[in-house]
Amino acid sequence: MTTQAIWNLYAEDVKRFILSKVKDIVIADDLLQDTFIKVHTKKDSLKDEDKLKAWLFSVARYTVLDYYRNNHIDINQAEEDFVFIENDNEHTEHDCLHGIIKQLPKKYRDPLFLADIKGLKQMEVAQQLKLPLPTVKSQIQRARKQIAQGFMDCCDFKMNSEGHLVGEIKDKKDCKVCK
Repeated sequence: MTTQAIWNLYAEDVKRFILSKVKDIVIADDLLQDTFIKVHTKKDSLKDEDKLKAWLFSVARYTVLDYYRNNHIDINQAEEDFVFIENDNEHTEHDCLHGIIKQLPKKYRDPLFLADIKGLKQMEVAQQLKLPLPTVKSQIQRARKQIAQGFMDCCDFKMNSEGHLVGEIKDKKDCKVCK
């Protein structure tokens, strides 16, 4: 799907979402543009087009969070309000992942977020968090291990012989993290 087609389908919804978070039309317009620049440059990385809308709103959420961080606005409450929005209609691996990430200790969650979600290099994460690079590397690795363990605890995933998680997401009522 082209960026223009995505824009035509979802731009108004995304703008309303962003505006509900920043309460300023000019900033919302800028963040909407930033969101769609990211969408344009990363849309080929989306493997399942059925998840386009959820992915698009995730990009918008993280764009708003970047705005808060870059402008030194306290986002502790904001993160609880909108980063981990639950989808009541369907239970997905994203729901479990959000629940698992929320449960990570802050010292692991922050470096993981910066490296794996924002896409910063580990050296940049170390500089931003004012931590030694080896510390950041170990915190990211520990966070990833805790996420894997979270899926094993949450939905009874197993680690195969190649070190990959395998399993099926349980129904939300049976999920140990999301229920």
